[in-house]
Order: sequence, then C-alpha cells, then structure tokens
Amino acid sequence: MTDPLAALGQAGVSIWLDDLSRERLISGSLADLIANQRVVGVTTNPSIFAKAITDGSTYDSQLRDLAARGVDTAEALRALTTRDVRWACDVLRGVYDITRGVDGRVSIEVDPRLAHDTDATIAEARALWWAIDRPNLLIKIPAARQGLPAITTCLSEGISINITLIFSLTRYEQVIAAFFDGLERARQARFDLSTIASVASFFVSRVDTEIDARLDKLDTPEARNLRGKTAIANARLAHQRYEQMLSSLRWQSLAAAGARPQRPLWASTSAKDPAYSDTRYVVDLVAPGVINTMPEATLRAVADHGDVPGDSIHDHYQDSAEVLARDEALGMNLKEALQKLEDDGLTNFDCAWNHLAKRLTSTLRERPDKVPDTPNYLSA
Repeated sequence: MTDPLAALGQAGVSIWLDDLSRERLISGSLADLIANQRVVGVTTNPSIFAKAITDGSTYDSQLRDLAARGVDTAEALRALTTRDVRWACDVLRGVYDITRGVDGRVSIEVDPRLAHDTDATIAEARALWWAIDRPNLLIKIPAARQGLPAITTCLSEGISINITLIFSLTRYEQVIAAFFDGLERARQARFDLSTIASVASFFVSRVDTEIDARLDKLDTPEARNLRGKTAIANARLAHQRYEQMLSSLRWQSLAAAGARPQRPLWASTSAKDPAYSDTRYVVDLVAPGVINTMPEATLRAVADHGDVPGDSIHDHYQDSAEVLARDEALGMNLKEALQKLEDDGLTNFDCAWNHLAKRLTSTLRERPDKVPDTPNYLSA
C-alpha cells in the first residue's frame, strides 16, 4: 500500500496525535490532521501544555480575563487546559460517533504533583471529568503505585481512564488488575459498562534510551548487539499480556456485560537516538486493536517513508523474551531501570507543571490591562 498511514489503519492500528495547543485548534491544524492524515485521537501531558501555553500569544485573551477575576494559579491552569481539551473533544466528536466510541478520544492528565496522593488524584480526576463534560474524554492517571487504587475508583464511577507512564510488565499487570477491579465495581453499581473506556499507555523509546546507555558502559560485542532491542521487545511482551487479559475468565465475564477492552497504547514513539529509524517505534509495533500516539514529526515521517507490515508483534513473543533474558544476563537490572524511568517521568511532568505554574503566577499578578489583548477565541 502506497499510503503508510492507511496501511496502519488496515492493520488495525489507531493513530493518535501526541500534541495539543490552542494554536493547533484555532488554525484548524488538528481538523486537517483528522481529515487528511488519519488521526483519530489526541493525547496530552503536562510537558505539552507547558510548551503550548508559554509559547506564542494565543492564550493571552483568556489570561487577561483570568487576571481580571483574580483567580489563583491552580484555577488558571485548569481553565486553560480544560478549554483546549473540551474544544478538541468537540473536533473529534465525529470520529467518536462514527467509531462508536472506539476512537475520537482526547486525554488530559491530572496534576502530576498529586501522583503520590491517591485521594487527591481521585478528586482531581472527578473535577476534570465534570469540568470538561464530554463523553469522548479520557482522564490520564499515572500508573505509579498510589495511582492504582485511584484508577480502580474512577473506573468504578464511570470515568474513562488513560493509564499513563507504564514501563514494566509487572506494572502493566497491576494496571490490568486495577482495570478489572474498577469495571467489576462499576457493574455492581449498575453502570453501563459500554460507556466506560480505558487505554494503557506503555512507553517505548525511553526504555531504549535508558538501557542503551547502560549497555554502552559495558562496551562488549554482546552489549552492542543488544542496543535498540529492549524497548520493542518489552512492548511486544506487553501485548502478549494484553492477549492473556482478553482470554481470562474475568474479562470474558465483563465482556459479556458489555465492557470494552483496555486497549494498549504505544507512547513515547519518537526515536531519541539519531542512529535509529524515525519510524521504528511505529512500524515495529503493529497489531490489530492497538493505538500509536505520535508527535507530529513522527506522524509525518511515517506518512513519508514508513514501511508498514501487516503485523509486527505476534511472531516475536519468543525472541522478545530472549532479548530481555540476554539483558539480564549482562547485568542489566531491568526492574530497577524501568522503575527509574517511571520515577523520572513523574519528576519531568512535575517540573513542567511547576515551571508553567510559576510563569502563570507572575502573569496573573500583573494588572489585567498589561496582559496583551488578542482576539477572544473562547467562543470558537
């Protein structure tokens, strides 16, 4: 097939964009990607919002209004981000309707500074769910240990959840258990399970960045041979866990009650090492029913020169397990490395959110008439 993005769709992969900004909404860029580049969903995170809000002037009008009202920084952050996500949900509503809720989803993350506080995470997820009030919304909750009971509680209340920052197979198994627990409680509460969606965001390229650095320190032929193999092997084995989930008696009982499966979502799909193909974390993770969320540069690269196979996962479970075993044989402590990646991910999101909060605090303290006046896009 000459259209690699169409080939992904034919293979059963949903393409989601890992980016959102007010400028993208105003300009029609998101609508164009939906119409012409087969994008059927959007993910965001604190780093994406920090860049969007601090770059350019598209938020100035709303910032002026927030400053005039004297709101605090937390309320301002929520107002800015929920506006964008609500708008994006509306742009994708047609996709949501056509696919009957399979795609057309937009994700927003709870304040990452709450990741180690289960009750606060639940309260924040409820607040975002109520504030945005769109059926195609997904609330992102990190898969840190304290996030697992929050995931269960939110799902049990009918809130659709994107579980993010999953790096290890052990954590993924815990995420699946939290998903089952939440849906079983929702069923007991007589929720319509078909209205509850969930995806499990399994991070990919960052794994190679971490493990490759450790392999490079060994500087042996075997270590060099393993460079760039761990992330894809880890993700393929996560997909094997997903298939095991679908074959379990717990899932079959929930599916009979109308539940939707928790789909695997490949995140962190841009190649960080310039020696690697810029499409590898897309074309090497193709299977029916998965989602690949890409920054626009990766999306464009796949569209331009991606070589998309019909399936690049199912025949690789055994060799993927062998890759991880070879890592361990060389002294790679995968458990420790993947936990470090989870901790670093939370820290990075914390830093982005704190940086943005600091910038907003300074702006909101200024007199309202000092905030530049720009066209009001809030009614768009």
